[in-house]
Amino acid sequence: MSQMTKRALAASLKNLLLQKPLNKITINDIAEDCGISRMTFYYHFKDIYDLVEWACAEDASRALEGKKTYDTWQEGFLNIFHAVQANKPFIMNVYRCVSRERIEQYLNPLIHSLILGVVEEKSAEMAVSEGDKRFIASFYEYAFIGVMLEWIGSGMKEDPAVLVERTSKVVHGSILRALESFRGGRPLTTPGK
Repeated sequence: MSQMTKRALAASLKNLLLQKPLNKITINDIAEDCGISRMTFYYHFKDIYDLVEWACAEDASRALEGKKTYDTWQEGFLNIFHAVQANKPFIMNVYRCVSRERIEQYLNPLIHSLILGVVEEKSAEMAVSEGDKRFIASFYEYAFIGVMLEWIGSGMKEDPAVLVERTSKVVHGSILRALESFRGGRPLTTPGK
């Protein structure tokens, strides 16, 4: 029941964002549109921004389902672009009403999940510390988030498939090279096995 209520609140917020900017929407507006009490809203979210963050994470989670491997990350990244594009009024409204840092906060968990999955897969047989893996993943997260923020800021005009292809050309092989550099060329397993 809790997830259904959260989804209903997110749908109400998205509906209201078609009518007015985020900074003009109140919790009362959302509760009324959803047919619940304000207390029910607060049972699930601390404020509207918490709801926005949850809605973004929920959309991305669906977009990334099963797409967190080296062979599928491009599809996962493209799915995130398509999820953002499908929610363009919502995303553009949020983009105009909150700081860039807040948008990065919303995007970071989505991209982090994608990149960390790839880093974990590629480092499975390597002696690379967890801290170094997180550093490598963070490095690529910021690059991916930068590409996405630039695209959102320009009104989502460029074809996401083109952006993913360009990103793929830049990233191709570089995560593995970074992991190799951090492990110092020492395999986790003994040679010959």
